[in-house]
Amino acid sequence: MKRFLELIQREFKLFFNNKVLLMLFLGAPVLYGVLVGHVYQQGKVTKMPVIVVDEDNSPLSGSFIDMLSDNESIQVAKVLPSLFDSKDIAVQHDATTIVHIPKGFASGVQQSRLPEVTVFVDGANTLTSNTALMAVNVCAMTMKAGIQIQAQMKRGVPAKVAAQQYEPFKTTIVKQNIRSGNYLYFMLPGVLITVLQQVLLLGLALSFSSEFEGNTFPDLVRKISNPVGLILIKILPYVLMSVGILLLYWGFGKYYRMPLHADFGRFVLCTFVFLLAVCFIGVLVSMLLPSQLKSTEVLMVIATPAFILSGFTWPSSLMPGWVQGIANVIPSTHYLRIFRLLFIQHAENYHTNKALMALTIIMIVCFVLAVIVLWWKIRKLKQADKQKQVQP
Repeated sequence: MKRFLELIQREFKLFFNNKVLLMLFLGAPVLYGVLVGHVYQQGKVTKMPVIVVDEDNSPLSGSFIDMLSDNESIQVAKVLPSLFDSKDIAVQHDATTIVHIPKGFASGVQQSRLPEVTVFVDGANTLTSNTALMAVNVCAMTMKAGIQIQAQMKRGVPAKVAAQQYEPFKTTIVKQNIRSGNYLYFMLPGVLITVLQQVLLLGLALSFSSEFEGNTFPDLVRKISNPVGLILIKILPYVLMSVGILLLYWGFGKYYRMPLHADFGRFVLCTFVFLLAVCFIGVLVSMLLPSQLKSTEVLMVIATPAFILSGFTWPSSLMPGWVQGIANVIPSTHYLRIFRLLFIQHAENYHTNKALMALTIIMIVCFVLAVIVLWWKIRKLKQADKQKQVQP
């Protein structure tokens, strides 16, 4: 036990002596948490600038513009008399939407000629353009309803009956899970979990490859030749430091007032399996590629697209089968699913069984392979030592 603790202490010293790794492992979670948190701190897309081209300049078009101004998602940045230079002015105001009210709009409505309001949408940014478009559409639908009800009332139809004729049935929309529509609650956990996986893989990429390059592996094997014990010594410091990073993430959640409510025991179990799965992948690649540079490059290739492939922002069912196959061997894919089920959808624990089982399989397979590879390297090293002893 004393030797085991001494070797753990040795691993911590190796970690803290590597200034670059220290900065990345401890600094990246803090930096990404602060940056992403403040980027999405507002949570909802509001006050998106829109340009209105009012060629009619009538009380009715003025009412429509007032409705647009009252919508919380958009704000009227500028009202123009014509479409001339409207695109350039939209670019100047960062407006993704131009609403064109044609000449004769009010008279066309009064004479039931169905005048056309045109909405030009810049699709360069899907999120902001869709938000602005939906807000303009809501205002337009509301005005259409008001005009139709007023027309019915002018024909002598009571207001209550006119409203019922326009709306034969009601639609109630109930927002579940993230009821506030806060984008921060959706984005921040996904990014931070991906960052945790990246820094773990980056750190463990050097675990055995640095020993091979520095020719310190024989000295390490003389102290402990059990492959299982060696792997545990390498991963234990990173698992312990990961607990600290997760506590930091919990602090970010409290600071940004995120609703973090779930079965704590289930979450701890899933987190523990996730950390071990990532660690075993890291040490396995570090053993197979004895060069620090190569092992780091390979693991970064695995980690970099992890967030995109995870299905957290785009449904994995819509991805090609071979892409889904790649995604399913990356631990964060399954851990993000578990996080979404537990914290966002508030699902029952049994709904996470499939993802937890996938994580467990990754963990076991990588652990067994790592033990086999390390056993073979230790055996090869001992045979080389025996040959040296036999030689005169």
